[in-house]
Amino acid sequence: MPEPLALKDQTSEAQIYIDRVSFCFGLLVLGALLLVGRMFYLQIVEHDRYSTLADENRIQVQSIAPVRGLIYDRNGVLIADNVPSKFLTLTTELTRDVTGTLDALRDVIGLNDAEIEAFAKRRARKRRPYDPVPVRYHLSEEEIARIEVNRYRLPGVRVDAQLVRHYPERGLLAHAVGSVRRINEDDLKRIDQVAYSGTDHIGKTGIERFYEPLLLGRVGYRRIETNALGRVMNVLDETKPVPGRNLTLQIDAGLQQAASDALGDRRGVVVAIEPATGGILAMVSKPSYDPNLFVTGIDHETYGALRDSIDVPLFNRVLQGQYEPGSTLKPFLGLIGLAEGTVTEETIVEDPGWFRLRGNQRLYRDWNWTKDGRGGHGDAVNLDRALYRSCNVYFYSLAVKMGIGTIHENLALFGFGRNLSLDLPEGRSGLLLSPDWKRTVRGEQWYPGDTVNIGIGQGDMLVTPLQLASAVTVIANRGRFIPPRLLLEGADVPEAREQVDNVTSISREHWDAVILGMENVIHRGNMGFGENGTAWAYIGQDIPYRMAGKSGTAQVVGIKQGEEYDEELLDDRQRKHAWFVAFAPVEAPTIALAVLVENGGGGSSVASPVARTVLDHYLLDDTPGIVGR
Repeated sequence: MPEPLALKDQTSEAQIYIDRVSFCFGLLVLGALLLVGRMFYLQIVEHDRYSTLADENRIQVQSIAPVRGLIYDRNGVLIADNVPSKFLTLTTELTRDVTGTLDALRDVIGLNDAEIEAFAKRRARKRRPYDPVPVRYHLSEEEIARIEVNRYRLPGVRVDAQLVRHYPERGLLAHAVGSVRRINEDDLKRIDQVAYSGTDHIGKTGIERFYEPLLLGRVGYRRIETNALGRVMNVLDETKPVPGRNLTLQIDAGLQQAASDALGDRRGVVVAIEPATGGILAMVSKPSYDPNLFVTGIDHETYGALRDSIDVPLFNRVLQGQYEPGSTLKPFLGLIGLAEGTVTEETIVEDPGWFRLRGNQRLYRDWNWTKDGRGGHGDAVNLDRALYRSCNVYFYSLAVKMGIGTIHENLALFGFGRNLSLDLPEGRSGLLLSPDWKRTVRGEQWYPGDTVNIGIGQGDMLVTPLQLASAVTVIANRGRFIPPRLLLEGADVPEAREQVDNVTSISREHWDAVILGMENVIHRGNMGFGENGTAWAYIGQDIPYRMAGKSGTAQVVGIKQGEEYDEELLDDRQRKHAWFVAFAPVEAPTIALAVLVENGGGGSSVASPVARTVLDHYLLDDTPGIVGR
């Protein structure tokens, strides 16, 4: 007999269904409560925090580089400019793979290892988030096109425009104006990184370095709103940068060009100063270099060629070259001798062609001495003749009579032995000799022969061309010392680092006597053999103004006792350096200068024509600006 069918328990099934629905509803309610609670926590309790984080993702602060101040010469010629340049940047926060992006740039524009290394150094610099880091400067139109075509492969990469420093005159004013260069690791240790957050460059040499705080300006900032791709959607607010201050220098670019042309391809220096102000009118150091090469980074090969060149074009001979002054020191010694009463204008010295200390067999020769015993200037050499004929024997005798103590003390009054320029701190101090120096440095006593040598500016005494030109302005000013400087307008004149008083111990008559001897160096001519001024034959025969000057030679290699100096037997770089110093017009000097031609030989024959050309341009050519432009 079949079993009866079991009937469904509808009540039980309904309860199970209700329990399941209730459980699910409870879960939904709990989830909703959790979401509401979390929303309350985020929107109310943590509102300020997450609002700030959201803004940081959406709103960025960008630095705005100030425009660097311009530099002009005294006639308004622009000598340091800013020009627009397209450059490539990478914002590292906008790319997940910086290395991969750089590798892609290798393919697109040929990015090299040196550029990647430089990028890494700039990236390591402390900076604001989302600040773009330069990768390459001076992009070509073709490179820009390649970047745009491959934009999808280059997240965070952008082509920007920026003003970069440019020197229109290239090497002509490199050693005077200096240059800006990229900030390196050493710079980062000393600069205010906030002040430099908008730029990768800093003044490294010359005026660009000394007046860097004024030329730099003040960085600005911009708050921008970006989308998820990093593109700028809106500028929220902006603090404009303050441009750097424009400066005007004492430099006359036209005179600088004339001086450079006068030197030609020879190594040497021309430095010219306005006696009334101490303003440096020309400051030529040759050979020179193009400072534009350094602005955005010079390649290793080019820099190596400049650094290792035998002619050292990076070396500023005006400020850092130290040379024996030679016979250009004689006017200063003559002034000291007159002021001290050691000699008078009428004091006579016999010059047989040589000088000998009492009890000593060594002969100190005159410049015109020959091995067969000829030379000298006879038995009637006074101060005037000693100057215009550059008689060594007279000044050997004078130096010994005065003594090194008197010489050292008085030469210091003309600025020797110190860098007294106001805005050229990299200038060297030269070497003003004294017994204390020799004892300390050489461990030797001072000998009478040392004093004899200093009588003609030889031995260990050293001067820089700027020092010598500045000392000549003291003669032109008849005792008034004005420190040399490059700045004309645009900033306060820097204070002197050392106090130097005017030379008041020398009377007007003594100044006039020495200046007359210097005039005769150029203007005394047609007086018979041997009686003309040493420079008359080279520059004095048709000169339309009165010039006072003095030639000199600085010995590079020693000549043995009894041997005659013969340049033909020497290598070019062993020949004497040629000096010439001058100022004009004598009655009211407006320019003083020092010319040095390295290994040029005779000062009068080689250096004086350079000086004459420069003075002619300044005094006779009334056309300002760059010569030939």
